[in-house]
Amino acid sequence: LPISQIVAASVRHLDSFVSWGVHTQQQSATMPGPAATLMIEDALQKMIRKDGKVGPKYEKSRGLIPMGSHSVFGDFPRDFMPQTLRLSKSMSAPGGLPRIGGSAPASMKSMTGGLGGADSFNQSNGFSNNPHAPPDSPPRAGATIRRPVAPTQFRIFYDRGDLPISVMHGSVGGKITWKVDAEKLDYHHYLPIFFDGLREKEDPYRFLALTGTYDLLSKGGSKLLPVVPQLIIPMKKALNTRDRELICTMLKVLQTLVLSGEMIGEALVPYYRQILPVFNLFKNNNKNIGDFMDYAQRKRLNLGELIDETLEILETHGGEDAFINIKYMIPTYESCVKA
Repeated sequence: LPISQIVAASVRHLDSFVSWGVHTQQQSATMPGPAATLMIEDALQKMIRKDGKVGPKYEKSRGLIPMGSHSVFGDFPRDFMPQTLRLSKSMSAPGGLPRIGGSAPASMKSMTGGLGGADSFNQSNGFSNNPHAPPDSPPRAGATIRRPVAPTQFRIFYDRGDLPISVMHGSVGGKITWKVDAEKLDYHHYLPIFFDGLREKEDPYRFLALTGTYDLLSKGGSKLLPVVPQLIIPMKKALNTRDRELICTMLKVLQTLVLSGEMIGEALVPYYRQILPVFNLFKNNNKNIGDFMDYAQRKRLNLGELIDETLEILETHGGEDAFINIKYMIPTYESCVKA
């Protein structure tokens, strides 16, 4: 072929490659952020689950997240609150009598002589004198059961107007507006507050805390490394809630923190004993879908995969002592770095 045709073909291929790169960048720029992804997932779960057992209202009724203030102006005075009438249970109330397979009330046990008596109550067979009855199964350890989320400092500071952020409503999820340049903020003061707000599950607190954290990490630079010791307690509190959504959010933020500057991964090594125990509990929490395709993998809500990714990033950027410390806390972890 003539040289002119070869050059023309090369130019066409280069133009197509450049146009594909620009299109990919535009798609990534228009994709929803981490906070918007959680908001879309909440809306999707409300449409899928018709029983109403999803969302902040249901979790507040179960005592899993803080109730919040009575109004935007604060709580109502205690003297003006309605006085609720509380009735005490009696033996004739539903649930007052023992059921087969359940435990007897203390008053019933005292009447029957307690455990070990001739007429003692057996949890497996009710009131039974059969000595060959199967023993009761041990109770659940509850290591992975969700813990209630305590009120965060972020909510207090935001309600008081002490944080220089506000919501700029627009596209899906919206954006935040900084009243002060993020580079000029005192990271020792503000970054731990935003990290503490990652335990929020109710908007706008969750949206503001998550979006503000990513903004601070992207613009922190050399200010991030000295603040790492102050971020351990907020991270530990979020992980110890055992809430899978909060753990996924904290894992993504932890990955971004390690990749945001040099020496941050090595600075986290002394704190592995505070962070990694929860990783060990949920390391094998993967989706077992056989040969089907997981179309939700772009949301990055698979807890087991996120833990594996985070451990690999911690080992890669944690220096020579990272692997042995990870292996001490998570014995099943295998190194991703070739010897």
